[in-house]
Amino acid sequence: MHLLAFAGTIQLFPDGTLLIHVALILIMIWVLNRTLYKPLNKVIAAREKNKGGRSGEAAEILSGVAEKEARYNRELLETRSKGYELTEKQQIAASEAREKELASVKSEVAEKLEAGRKRIAEEAKTAQSAIRTDAEKIADSIAASILKG
Repeated sequence: MHLLAFAGTIQLFPDGTLLIHVALILIMIWVLNRTLYKPLNKVIAAREKNKGGRSGEAAEILSGVAEKEARYNRELLETRSKGYELTEKQQIAASEAREKELASVKSEVAEKLEAGRKRIAEEAKTAQSAIRTDAEKIADSIAASILKG
């Protein structure tokens, strides 16, 4: 009930005391800025500067590391590409050498086959002439034995 006793003295419309209160608040802010906030702000700025120096140094180190990592990855990719190109060239050269060797073996086999065919044809002619000669001799002996008998 004590609160209701003061309810009659509350004013809803501002009067001259409002200006006094605003002036006191502004004076209080000025005094606090001079005596408390300005030194605190200096300490905070010094900390940020010192911290910022180290974090700036750390940021430089991190950016250097990122740059070196990017360069490493780029050079690794280039080296792999060169390795793949070299492997591909070696495979192509090996394939070409294999094709040349295969062609030479094929031509050698074809030559040997042709030589074998010629030799067989010559042996066949020789055999035919030998058979013809033997057949004539046998025919002559048969004819002679028929005539005798």
